[in-house]
Amino acid sequence: MILRPGALAPEFALPDQHGAPRRLADRRGVRPVVLAFVPFAFSRTCTRELGELDAARPMFDAAGAELLVASVDSKHALRAWADELGVGLSLLSDFWPHGAVASAYGAFDELAGFARRASFAIGADGVIRSSFEAPPGEARPLAAYRGALASLG
Repeated sequence: MILRPGALAPEFALPDQHGAPRRLADRRGVRPVVLAFVPFAFSRTCTRELGELDAARPMFDAAGAELLVASVDSKHALRAWADELGVGLSLLSDFWPHGAVASAYGAFDELAGFARRASFAIGADGVIRSSFEAPPGEARPLAAYRGALASLG
């Protein structure tokens, strides 16, 4: 079960697709974060979702929230994926220890070895304001992100 609103968001330090460390603690007191887990780079549904999220960046910017997308893929695979799609989002690698951050958020599928499609809107105070997930093989609708962003205001 994914973490629910009211829970303190677990801290993380993950490399992005360029190898730069991204820490939740660096955003605390500065701005809210939307953390979206995706199962795998280059998969059909994840690729469609990533394109939609990249196109929706103005929606996140207008809410003052930083969007971070995480998967269990290596930073190298995430960079190739971002480059191929031409997206400017920060893609975080939860590769090693494999899925540790997804596990902390209750979003890791232990049997399959990947993160489920779960999203978390985290206030600048580090508290989860909204969380939701999509069934296997289904993309999360942008309307769910709009609702999550509204919970941050």
